[in-house]
Amino acid sequence: MINLDIVPGIYNTTLTYFFFIISFLMFYIVYKGYKENRYGSSSTLVCAILFIFFAYYNSIKGIAHYPYNGFMVWWVGIMLIVFLSFSLFIRKISKNIDFDNLPSNTKDMSLIKRYIIAMKKENPYREQISMKMEAIRKVFHLGGLLFAVAIFGFFMLPPLAGMVNEGIIYLIQNTEPVYNFLWGDLSTYPYGIGDPLAIYYITLFAFVAILVFTIVPELIRVLWGPEYSMLNLLTRSVLRNEERNAVGPQIYLLTGAIFSFILYLEGAVHLKALTAGILIACFSDAAAALIGRGIGKHKVNCLRGQKKTLEGFIAGVGSAYLIGLFTVGPIYALIAAIIFFLLDFFPTYIADNILNPILITLGITIFYSILSLPIGF
Repeated sequence: MINLDIVPGIYNTTLTYFFFIISFLMFYIVYKGYKENRYGSSSTLVCAILFIFFAYYNSIKGIAHYPYNGFMVWWVGIMLIVFLSFSLFIRKISKNIDFDNLPSNTKDMSLIKRYIIAMKKENPYREQISMKMEAIRKVFHLGGLLFAVAIFGFFMLPPLAGMVNEGIIYLIQNTEPVYNFLWGDLSTYPYGIGDPLAIYYITLFAFVAILVFTIVPELIRVLWGPEYSMLNLLTRSVLRNEERNAVGPQIYLLTGAIFSFILYLEGAVHLKALTAGILIACFSDAAAALIGRGIGKHKVNCLRGQKKTLEGFIAGVGSAYLIGLFTVGPIYALIAAIIFFLLDFFPTYIADNILNPILITLGITIFYSILSLPIGF
């Protein structure tokens, strides 16, 4: 019989090793592609370093309390089975396709075969993508809305993470034998009704779960090829040249947001500063890109020869200030908007999707400690 006292440690150790393995694979990607894609490699390198931090933090403090670390390990296992099975399925079908003697009309072929042929015959990485594809990419930025609703609720709706916690408590109380078999005594569940810790840690759990969902197919795309990634199929191959031999922007954004969240849990940053940082990183970046691509007419030359539009800058910086105004008040909103502008106008070799949630959160917190003015209204 398994000693239930060691089960939490086993789950925690497994999750820690998962973060380390992901970090190792990203270091390998950086080594493989740095000469070809400096921007993507530099951003992937930062993610690799932050994943080492996640592994270390999980081994010391735990990103998820038991049994949530068990839920996460199960989730990791399910994602590996699903995405690796899809990759093997694609490989099997690819072997049955004669790429040298393809028919002139492939419309009668299955969707999967047409997808494989498109990935093999065409370059899926593009210098410029369509407006429709740009909008599809920005769907991942809705994670900022998930954060806000999970932590604060929405008008009359209480915090979503709190509702999830209460639903789980109700479920395990009504399925006690099952819970006892899988996780031990009911006392192992760490949160009570209305426990504020439940709100924060369940929200963090959701962010890490989304990161796992995206990082596994991203690594498959980079290491094996875009045709083997189910996520690539679902997003219709909206890939840029900057993602060749590098993980994608959704990984950058989630990694930066999770790191900032951990800083809050450790008392290093203010909750409202964190909220502003994540929301601005999600929505202001999307506003700048979509408005700039959609109606931008006046070109602006940025660092490293990048060309953006004045309309995009106005949309990004303006929305950053408005988000900051409602979350941290007018003075700190101005600081957040300035940081967003500087990162957008002076692009570095590290993606602003990583830097925005971290530097905006830290910037507001630093000025809060200096000015000692209240955050928010």
